[in-house]
Amino acid sequence: MTVSSEQLVEILRAAGEPTRLRILALLAHEELSVLELGRILDQSQPRVSRHLKLLAEAGLVERFPDGAWVFYRLAAGGEGRTLVEQALALVDPADAGAVRDVGQLAAVRAERSDAAASYFARNAARWDEIRSLYVDEAEVEAAVLAAAGAGPFDRLIDLGAGTGRMLTLLGGRAQSAVGLDLSQQMLNIARNEVAKAGLAACELRHGDIFATRLPDGAGDLVTVHQVLHYLGDPAAAVAEAARLTAPGGKLVIVDFAPHELEFLREQHQHRRLGFSDEEMHRWLAGAGLEPLEPQALAPARAGGLTVKVWTARRAANVERSAA
Repeated sequence: MTVSSEQLVEILRAAGEPTRLRILALLAHEELSVLELGRILDQSQPRVSRHLKLLAEAGLVERFPDGAWVFYRLAAGGEGRTLVEQALALVDPADAGAVRDVGQLAAVRAERSDAAASYFARNAARWDEIRSLYVDEAEVEAAVLAAAGAGPFDRLIDLGAGTGRMLTLLGGRAQSAVGLDLSQQMLNIARNEVAKAGLAACELRHGDIFATRLPDGAGDLVTVHQVLHYLGDPAAAVAEAARLTAPGGKLVIVDFAPHELEFLREQHQHRRLGFSDEEMHRWLAGAGLEPLEPQALAPARAGGLTVKVWTARRAANVERSAA
């Protein structure tokens, strides 16, 4: 990688300020909103925004609006991203400021997690009813079945299994299946649904979508159904799902197209208001998968949400190492 001396000076000038370096270190963990960065850094939103503007102009971070919110993340690639990674690698993990910022980030994450856990606990029994308010669920399931293919599959992995709908929908096409979720209430409902469906080779586990502890290529069909919009780092979840996709296997992701229904943040704990095809395809391709043509499903009623089904496959001749 080479850059001109002028470009290098611009990059170093943008990153060479304490607060801006702290911002880059935080965004290396996950995408964050201006409000969250302000809370972590204990600085005003206008001040944080000024720092972010300089970082974005230097090509070190990306800005993307999401409804009424604005999120930032490290640049996806390029010379700036490489230099940022090299600079951050030189920072002592025991540095007092870095330790404090990581602790504050953990507190922000904990608040999100607690709010989400409370929401899921309150609504677990009504989950399918709530989800069906915005789109014809039968249409979504038909699209998922078509995207997955007839099988049979050696192993189905469903990340963020919820009430187990993907497991009961696709489990009959798989020799074995495993569903992971962080909500015990959801898992209890899923266990009942799986049992009623007679899926004896289906396992439910309490697990983190970001760190599943499953080996590389563990499933030849991996599903992520209506999960990403709750997450602080959806790109990392896509990368983990892709890691689990076996050579010749498929990853099927179901979520919303971009929308502006802000009430979903407050009332239903949505963090992101949908995802664009461009964003999703970049994540999938970056994880080594081949994105296929997505499907768009219009809402069942006016003012509803468009559901997208993104499918990607891993080449059959790709060798994966065991985890």
